[in-house]
Amino acid sequence: MLYYHQKLFLPIAHQASLAKGLGGGYAFGNDFYPLWLTARDALRGRDPYSPEMTREIQGGLFGRTLDRPGDPKDLRTFAHPAFTLLVIWPAAQMPFEVARIVLGILLLIMTVASVLLWFDVLSWNLRLPWIWAAVLLTLCSYPALEGLYAEQLGLAVAFLLVAGIVALQRGRLLLAGLLIALAWMKPQITMLVTCYLLAWSFFQLKPRGRFLIGFFATLGLLLAAALLVWPRWIQEWVRVLLHYHAYSEPSLLGGVLTSLLGSRAAGPSTALLTVVAIIACMTLAWTNRSVAADTPAFILTLSVLLAATTIAILPGQAIYDHVILLPGILLVIRRWPELRSAGRPVTILLMIGAVLLFWPFAAAIALVLANAVGSSMASPQVLALPLRTSASLPFALLALLGYALKSESAFPPKP
Repeated sequence: MLYYHQKLFLPIAHQASLAKGLGGGYAFGNDFYPLWLTARDALRGRDPYSPEMTREIQGGLFGRTLDRPGDPKDLRTFAHPAFTLLVIWPAAQMPFEVARIVLGILLLIMTVASVLLWFDVLSWNLRLPWIWAAVLLTLCSYPALEGLYAEQLGLAVAFLLVAGIVALQRGRLLLAGLLIALAWMKPQITMLVTCYLLAWSFFQLKPRGRFLIGFFATLGLLLAAALLVWPRWIQEWVRVLLHYHAYSEPSLLGGVLTSLLGSRAAGPSTALLTVVAIIACMTLAWTNRSVAADTPAFILTLSVLLAATTIAILPGQAIYDHVILLPGILLVIRRWPELRSAGRPVTILLMIGAVLLFWPFAAAIALVLANAVGSSMASPQVLALPLRTSASLPFALLALLGYALKSESAFPPKP
């Protein structure tokens, strides 16, 4: 997978960018560059959401501004909450060539730690060779490779999320609240899980209230600090978000409906089903608000909410953020025998899920072998074969987790 991504996929993608006149900027670290540039200049008083800043970001990423026919619709406007710039401020003091290497190492460590921490959350005491095999497979999955190469902040958010859950399970509720608040650097990833944790905390305010203190104190401090530097940043951020959906890819749910109904009918249907999905998630969160943080029901609820996030909330192109599917995948693998005994439909769904999960590795091996014997790999359709199941896996995983919700006997209490 690493050879496929670095030696086959990325060179062709770079050639396509050059053909469009868009290959003159940074490739490695291209998702971090807007954050670095904006943090460097915004702390000098510049508006991070201004058109001028957007044009400078485009110049660094593409070598020119996006003002020609056929250019990407994604203008790369800074779309994070302004307090994100305060969190990454130390990196903005380094040259970008140095900062992206440092961040690349940190994101690699965070991704490895995320896998290990999810094993801890699940209380799954595998032998070390199996655990490190899971770490290696995760690092070499396409979402992780894409996130590491682009230096996506989502990998850091995924780490903060699982670190917060571990702190929650160990009774360090103030720390858990702080970590979850920091994860709001990408609120679209954490919003459903946060709603669940808030309901969970409010239900038993006395023993769990420290989570609320940690969360709201940290988030309030971040918001206040950002308002001191940029008094109008909330209005500007909302304006960017309102325009973001005009040029971003639809969610995976929206993509499926567009292929079935056409673009005109898909819009209202996507909005309606997204609202239904969010209501269903909030109902689940409210139903399981009383369970302890170390119970299977709690972990299952988190996994369902994260899977639903990838389907209904994240943009369809955000495959790099699919690392948040990891707890659901591990949960299903751990309970594979119990799920297989549930009947033929669930067994078939398990097999489909396994094929979708391991297809990228099999396809990458085939492409690397074909390249080794001299076959042409120039076709984008051929090179995209390992990515063909990226949009399908979250649906299969959510279906399996949904079955687990109906039959908690498949997830017996931990010994």
